[in-house]
Amino acid sequence: MNIRAIKTRVFKPDEKLIPFLEQYYRRPREKDILVVTSKVVALAEGRVIEKWDKEKKKEIICEESELVIPTPLASLTVKDGMVMASAGIDESNGQGSLILLPHDSWAVASAIRRHFCRRNKLQEFGVIITDSRTAPLRAGITGVALGYAGLVGLKDYRRRPDIFGRPFHFSRVDVADSLAAAAVLCMGEGNEQRPLAVITGAPCDFSARVNRQELRISPEEDMYGPLFRAFAK
Repeated sequence: MNIRAIKTRVFKPDEKLIPFLEQYYRRPREKDILVVTSKVVALAEGRVIEKWDKEKKKEIICEESELVIPTPLASLTVKDGMVMASAGIDESNGQGSLILLPHDSWAVASAIRRHFCRRNKLQEFGVIITDSRTAPLRAGITGVALGYAGLVGLKDYRRRPDIFGRPFHFSRVDVADSLAAAAVLCMGEGNEQRPLAVITGAPCDFSARVNRQELRISPEEDMYGPLFRAFAK
């Protein structure tokens, strides 16, 4: 697998997304996966709050979240079925503004894929919209897929044999987030100005149909569920 991060100029709020992508991604090919940071998508959608204070930020976090648990460092929230800090609202690289997550990253990924497939007569082509996340009891951040199109995001090993012939009972691989994490590592989190990346040779299955629910699990099924419930008390 190869990942090529793409350096660009600074993307501005309310700028058109597709022309920007075409300016820097000029040779789409079969089995490419185009990775786009959610911040660029959010800026294109005008998801920017310029005038805010701490109380306003708390209000926005509550509006954007399905669940909010305050902590000393940040609000622990659930948004779009994912646990994240402060509903994904970001102050970095925003010139003092708050940048929210896109309205619907899945729809944006699908629209980007549809545009490039039609324009370049592609069949197997993927798009991933990324953000950053933390993991419990681990320092640092990694990439995560907020939405994707054109690929199967979950590889199921259950009932398949392991190297000794014993069947797996629980193992599934989160393909979408794994690809997102690898791409975000190359794109950077600081002043690299690499909001785009192209993945080639990815070990994944391409599909025109995407199941938005395939990566979701209920709190009852989540092995970390008891931990979350303990903290919520």
